[in-house]
Amino acid sequence: MKVVCVGHSTYDTTLPMDFYPTENLKYRISEHIECGGGPASNGAYLLAKWGMDTTMMCAVGDDYYGHQIIKEFQDIGANTECIEVHSNYMTPSSYIIANQSKGSRTIITSKKEPIRKLDHDGNIHADLILVDGEHPETAEAVLRANPNAISVIDAGRLTDDTKRLGKLVTYVVCSKVFAESFADRKIDVLDKDSLIYCYEKLREYFQTNIIITLEDKGSFTKIDDYEILPTVKVVAVDSTGAGDIFHGAFTYFIGNGYSLRDAIHYASITSAISVTRVGARISIPELSEVLEYDELI
Repeated sequence: MKVVCVGHSTYDTTLPMDFYPTENLKYRISEHIECGGGPASNGAYLLAKWGMDTTMMCAVGDDYYGHQIIKEFQDIGANTECIEVHSNYMTPSSYIIANQSKGSRTIITSKKEPIRKLDHDGNIHADLILVDGEHPETAEAVLRANPNAISVIDAGRLTDDTKRLGKLVTYVVCSKVFAESFADRKIDVLDKDSLIYCYEKLREYFQTNIIITLEDKGSFTKIDDYEILPTVKVVAVDSTGAGDIFHGAFTYFIGNGYSLRDAIHYASITSAISVTRVGARISIPELSEVLEYDELI
């Protein structure tokens, strides 16, 4: 299958700590982690790592971070011909404090005005598509050029662009925050009615398959009935990129013929394994590790 991913690409610097720092103090750590990041980019990296013919479409600057991002994709076997290098554009960068005592992360991203349309016209063949709302005009062109492709949007933030692109995909896989903002109602995981309300509001608007991710509580969707599909319980040390990795894995499994239930299940395993390791892209497990996980617990 030919996979095309369109979206945000950044360069991550992760600082592992055993606590959250206090303002106006100095700290020293023994190591830090650098690697590429971004929702669709991390998804593309996973898909290429798991052996799929993957093309990444994004923009980077003609700088150290941009060239490192391209090199990482080339090293993992992804097609980088559609990664555009712009001399007047600075590659976005993210600085992440990973609080290992809680498994939480705080992210500060430095990013200029996004590029809505890449120079590539989007006329590229795809059997499987993953978008995240970045470069929306190019993402829309790719989706419209491949109406028969299985397509997924990683809907993290509610914007006009994600709303428009969500109407063009096969699966809207959205965050709890996105669902709450869209439906204008807070979700209480213990109150199934709140989940159903948000789900139906999303379903009514997008007219497609809806999955609401609930972080460590699992995912909510409707298969035979409404249900929360639980995630795997692990001891988390860094949740950076967990959502991106879930979306990439979900795209892999749903694109390879797995049922919706199984695609969510194995995507949850993938994401859960990743949070037991520090860093985003480098925490992505091997496909064999994910498939064998059920047998090991």
